[in-house]
Amino acid sequence: MTRVFNFSAGPAALPLDVLEQISRDIPNWQNTGMSVMEVSHRGKEFIELAARSEANLRELLRIPKNYSVLFPQGGATLQMAMVPMNLAGSGSTADYVVTGSWGKKAAGEAKKFCNANVIADASDENFTYIPEESTWRRSSKAAYLHYTPNETIAGVEFHFVPGGTVPLVADMSSTILSRPIDVEKFGVIYAGAQKNIGPAGITLLIVRNDLLEAAPNNLAHLMTWRSYAESDSMTNTPPTFAWYVADLVFAWLKKQGGLEGMAEINRRKAGKLYAAIDDSGFYSNPVRKDCRSWMNVPFILADATLDKTFLDQANAAGLTNLKGHRSVGGMRASIYNAVTEQAVDTLIEFMKEFERNV
Repeated sequence: MTRVFNFSAGPAALPLDVLEQISRDIPNWQNTGMSVMEVSHRGKEFIELAARSEANLRELLRIPKNYSVLFPQGGATLQMAMVPMNLAGSGSTADYVVTGSWGKKAAGEAKKFCNANVIADASDENFTYIPEESTWRRSSKAAYLHYTPNETIAGVEFHFVPGGTVPLVADMSSTILSRPIDVEKFGVIYAGAQKNIGPAGITLLIVRNDLLEAAPNNLAHLMTWRSYAESDSMTNTPPTFAWYVADLVFAWLKKQGGLEGMAEINRRKAGKLYAAIDDSGFYSNPVRKDCRSWMNVPFILADATLDKTFLDQANAAGLTNLKGHRSVGGMRASIYNAVTEQAVDTLIEFMKEFERNV
């Protein structure tokens, strides 16, 4: 079997052990005589899977008992709308920190439902830094503060958790499960699955229980977080296959030493790649060093006319999905949990060889 090194920003690489388990399970999951895609989500086997996945996730993230763990559909993009729908009624104000395309999109969605006040905006330097927290223009009566800890496109990441007294809401789609976090510092955490959790189709949502009651009574049932909490995320038929894969990934993470073990690996991978870029006279990274992402590493070639040659040769060498986002250009290596250290080492060697030969 030939496998490439996949640096896609999402859908992203999955652990090989997980993929191999899926291939074994597909025809006959847990001796049911059926695939997990065919069994009832109300059946004993799937109910046990749902409970196990939540328990493992709670253990990995050390989620306190006063938080609900929910698995809705719609991805992080739907949560960009559900956050203001559930936390800020018409006429309310919510604060938004915009440090990249996803934060900008979240603020744009919120404006449809409340007064979304952008209290910090890094677009003046093309989203290559995080404005100092002391400069944020916070509202006096905000319902919550929303930020995006890691921006996949520009490769900018918060290495601190914002302070304040209002509920903190974080879109952790591209950083969740890459290291330990203090869940109690947040009111709401949401994340699309297709980076560090599993295939697209399911969403992770962690909500402090008191915030479940904030939604207005006239909100559509499926748009309330409370409906998912009351039904164990089975308000309607959940994406069973995506949930099953997430369960396998959570178990795989525990075998890697949990999030402490993953943090050590991820710190090392990112450190190696940034060092290779910084030590080169040919590659550069535009992001300020104190807010570089562990998960998404953009880099630019000194001669942009060589971009296509670089990508063609990288693909031929089994290094795929390195093209930067169309809004930024250049290259981007997304090095999520399932991207091995071997993959990063191979990329670095390729980059050095390419530089020597141009």
